[in-house]
Amino acid sequence: MNPLTPPAFSQVPLGMSLSLPMTRRDALRVGLFSTAGMLFADGSVMGAPAPVAPAASPVKARARSVIQIFLWGGMSHIDTWDPKPEAGYDYMGEFAKAIPTNVDGIRVGELFPNLAKQADKYALIRSMTHRNNGHETAAYLMQTAHAPGERLAYPSVGAVFSLFKSPTYKGMIPPYVVLTQPQGRFSEEGFLGPKLKPFATGGDPNAPRFEVEGVVSRGVTDARQKARRELLQKMDTMGAAMAASPQLRASEEAKRQAYDLILGEGREYFDLSKEKPALRDRYGRHTFGQDCLAARRLVEAGVPYIVINYPGGWDTHSNHFATMRRQCPQLDQGLAALLQDLQERGLLETTIVWCCGEFGRGPKVDWQPPWNGGRNHYGNVFTALVAGGGFKGGQIVGESDKRAEEVKNRPVYPVDLLGSIYALGGIDASAKLPHPMGAEAHVLPAASEGAKSGGLLKEIMA
Repeated sequence: MNPLTPPAFSQVPLGMSLSLPMTRRDALRVGLFSTAGMLFADGSVMGAPAPVAPAASPVKARARSVIQIFLWGGMSHIDTWDPKPEAGYDYMGEFAKAIPTNVDGIRVGELFPNLAKQADKYALIRSMTHRNNGHETAAYLMQTAHAPGERLAYPSVGAVFSLFKSPTYKGMIPPYVVLTQPQGRFSEEGFLGPKLKPFATGGDPNAPRFEVEGVVSRGVTDARQKARRELLQKMDTMGAAMAASPQLRASEEAKRQAYDLILGEGREYFDLSKEKPALRDRYGRHTFGQDCLAARRLVEAGVPYIVINYPGGWDTHSNHFATMRRQCPQLDQGLAALLQDLQERGLLETTIVWCCGEFGRGPKVDWQPPWNGGRNHYGNVFTALVAGGGFKGGQIVGESDKRAEEVKNRPVYPVDLLGSIYALGGIDASAKLPHPMGAEAHVLPAASEGAKSGGLLKEIMA
């Protein structure tokens, strides 16, 4: 299935809703461009209650922003961040080598030489597990920690950050941004509604002009856009006659902020031409590399939650090794540059970077036709990378067995990973979420609801 095409209704699990990308018209209709996007002038999210004071956190909240790199489709763990060269050809296939990193005792797959030099900045969780092998259901599970099929469709971690961080966020760019297309596996906003949908930029940051949907108009120059605005103002005779009206003043303020986003400071954060060519080269002159650079600029703008949905995906049932040879070097280059750049700018301490897919890939290669050397869905065990924002670098959490088929020790479930991210972000994981019908709903499920947990990642949380 094309990852950018929403699934048919018959493929949407019970309790989940179908989500379409937010268009510019949708954004304007729900007030995306009014007061920092989706916010009232007092900083509250439209339709949401006042934020709940967080409960005492087990760790110090350090993260101001989060960058989630979602490897949709599921990246193979055994070929990348949990190599098992001793497992033999039927498991390692063409990638039989593991290379050392700048941290003693940590090795990664041979296609990650740049990340090998940055291992002191990140931790690898090699015992992620949920045993779910469905794209839609596993994606929902990894980004909400709630079991698919429940009666409520819960919001993603990005929507939750947007909800809780919006009251104090004063930026011009919406608080939840996706580079560049929604992944399409489930409704990221869940029952919180369209006002908490992510702002998907569209476009391609590696193109000569990054045409951000709703911000950069295709084929319309800045001069023409300004001329249109001036003409509109001249024609607005009713607005001039009723300038004292509070309603019209609020409308004019919303329009002013919209134009500031399109033509002013807000737009500047999406203009990658402002960066030095050498830095752009370091990130990689490909879509993913420039996605990472754009994400760093959004962190500088104070955006609370940024998602990079990896272009192309990792659903490698067939052509697995060829796809890995093409995509892993780009992932390696862009992610390593992002971590280094954030650290050099003093931003890594307050920015969480987490990277994984909805699951891993079968560690034993499927040599049979029609796969001819592919790897299938695998939720039994896989690897996630976390860095910054209070996560310690140069660490390994958990371990898979000798063939990367099962968790050997320290299982880490979605509720553990997301709970740790929430804790470092200063969000109370037990806080109640505003459901439109008043249903009892909380940020994360409790053990009493059947949620499997190995505990927060305290061993790597500063």
